[in-house]
Order: sequence, then C-alpha cells, then structure tokens
Amino acid sequence: MNPDEVRKTAFAMPITNPSYPVGPYRFTDREYMIISYSTNREALEHIVPEPLELVDAIVRYEFIRMPDSTGFGTYSGCAQVIPVRFRGETGYYTHAMFLDAHPPIAGGRELWGFPQKLAKPSLNVERDTLVGTLDFGRACIAVGTMGYKHSVLPPRLAGPLFAAPGFLLKIIPHVDGSPRICELVRYRLSNVVLKGAWSGPAALALYPHALAPVADFPVREIISGIHAVADFTLDLGTVVHHYLC
Repeated sequence: MNPDEVRKTAFAMPITNPSYPVGPYRFTDREYMIISYSTNREALEHIVPEPLELVDAIVRYEFIRMPDSTGFGTYSGCAQVIPVRFRGETGYYTHAMFLDAHPPIAGGRELWGFPQKLAKPSLNVERDTLVGTLDFGRACIAVGTMGYKHSVLPPRLAGPLFAAPGFLLKIIPHVDGSPRICELVRYRLSNVVLKGAWSGPAALALYPHALAPVADFPVREIISGIHAVADFTLDLGTVVHHYLC
C-alpha cells in the first residue's frame, strides 16, 4: 500500500477494516430517561472548560437505549450532561458517557470527542417503573427510576431536548503523550422525529467510584424526570475553539 493509497483509504483504524463505517449515523427508536437535578455549583465550575459558561448548577443524568443505529448496531448508554452557554448560545456539555459496545465507543471518541468509557448501562421497564442502571465492572454506580408514562409531555416542551447543540472536549494525544488535538467541538441532531415524551416522578442515586466518578456531582434535589423516544441523525461536529493555538 503506497502513500497515495493510504491517504485515499484512511478513515479510521484499522485502515483495512475500521471499527465503524462512514456516516451519516441515523438512530431509530432511541429511548431516553433524563433525570435533571441540582448539585454543587463549585464542582461544575471546576470541570466545565472555558470558553463554555456554566448556566446553572444543574446536571442532566441520561439513561439511553439505542436499539437501532446505523453502523453502530444495538447498545445502551449513560451520560452526565451539563447546561452551558457558548457565545450567547445555550447548549449542553457532555462531561462523562458510558457505553456497552466497542464500535460506538471508538467512533464517538475518534469522530466527535465523546468522553466514552466501557461499562454496563441499561434502561428497562419493570412493571410500572422505568429503571436505569449503570454498572462499572461489578460495582453499581448509578440507579435512576421514574414512573412509567405518568403524564404526556407536549412537543413544545419535549422538542428543546433535541434542538440545543451539544459541546464536547475532544482530546487526542501525540505519540509522545503530549496533546496533538485539543479542541471544543459543537454538534447537532437533525431530522428529528419525536415519537413520544412523558414526565413523571423520578429518583436518582449515585455511588462513588475511582474511575467513574459520577457521584462527584451529588444529587441535592430532583428537578424533573422525562422519558422520550425519538428518531434522529447524529450530525458530524464543528470545531469552535482550539486550545493549542
């Protein structure tokens, strides 16, 4: 394989058989349980990277089931997301994310910069309760529960969940261990089809873990519980700030 062939073929690793295909990346029947809660503002200020600005001392804890996604297959996820503002635009900064499958972990980290680790998240209905869990190894570090479809959430209230941009801190090291890429990435969702959204009573418990410190943002008060199902395309990102220039 000569240099021209390498340049023409290169997309992701391994070069002859990448872990994920070229997009677009369409998600069908992607299901969320989103529990928003208030926490310590100081803890959030410590980790939100400038030039992002913290909007409020709120965290959105998401349990996600992805039964049908282009190229990535079927998998589940869990994330801690923080409301932020960038140059007057309100969005969400993904602080931590956990998935149970390699292709979306590789693609998410390499393409967008999603801060994903391998774990065991789940989202299921148990009788009258929507239950989300996150296990890291043998340790259970998050449990969320919500009353199943108690109240319909109107589209005008559910739509903004998918309209705001997301922000990511993408870091890729050089071969000597120094940062080669360190940039703030903004991404959006497009062609959103909201199939249903509901609200209900919710609870969330977070447990300390050295390598998955979700409990660093303790739950002070539950603000809301939202259950939503939607189809959408996860668009590729745009670099909005370079940290190494």
